[in-house]
Amino acid sequence: MIIQKIFNNNAVEVKESGKHEFVVMGCGIAFKKKIGEQVDEQLIEKTFILKQKDASEKFKLLLEDVPMEYVSLCYDIIEYARNILGVELNDYIYVTLTDHISNALKMFDEGYNNPNILIWEIKKFYPKEFKIGLKALEFIESETGKKLSEDEAGNVALHLINAQVNSSSNKAEDATNQTKMIQDILNIVKYTYNILLDEKSISYERFITHLRFFFQRLNKNEIIQSEDDFLFNQVKEKYKKAYGCALKVEKYLEIELSDEEKLYLTIHIQRMTQRDKETVIS
Repeated sequence: MIIQKIFNNNAVEVKESGKHEFVVMGCGIAFKKKIGEQVDEQLIEKTFILKQKDASEKFKLLLEDVPMEYVSLCYDIIEYARNILGVELNDYIYVTLTDHISNALKMFDEGYNNPNILIWEIKKFYPKEFKIGLKALEFIESETGKKLSEDEAGNVALHLINAQVNSSSNKAEDATNQTKMIQDILNIVKYTYNILLDEKSISYERFITHLRFFFQRLNKNEIIQSEDDFLFNQVKEKYKKAYGCALKVEKYLEIELSDEEKLYLTIHIQRMTQRDKETVIS
């Protein structure tokens, strides 16, 4: 392995004969070393092989600004997530998660907290990713002594969710179809209630995120099943118009939704239309 670039004493870019360039990390791996020299492979602790060129270049830029202990910490979190989830993650996770955690720790030092308005949805629909997020907080506290809020567990989970979705080989086609379907569903709600939806409201944002999560579950055949018939019946009775709208969505999708899926769809429609009901389409 020949050193191509030195980021600091603990991180270098290397190249093997006939192979792509990649980044390796290890304590003192670049100490008294120069570009063009062989790296001591016994000192390598972590290897970053990012096949996507754009992700690789952005990661290298990140190495110049982010403390190495944070980069190493995120590597451990990502490897832990890979083992637990058993899925392929997009290379960009090394960029996005490292950048996010670095900023989160900086905000923590400055006394700021970054609230996650989607924490409820993440806990409910992505419990495995959320548990990994909680474990990530343990890693962070053990390494830095800083105890981040549960909101950050949700943020870590979101990065993992996005990394799974974006690893799909058909992501461009999937994104196009999903965008059209979300717009169609919004139109169903809009014309059922004869209102204009406030696209800047939190309830609107949550509804869009709920739909994205729903389509992800649909693609993975992970539609959640009913757990609380009493709550479903209460919501169906109390919010009859929202439930009727949810049934229109079900008809549009041409699939049979579980009571649990219809429950949360109804709740989101009710929240969004309750806040936006004053803006009536003329």
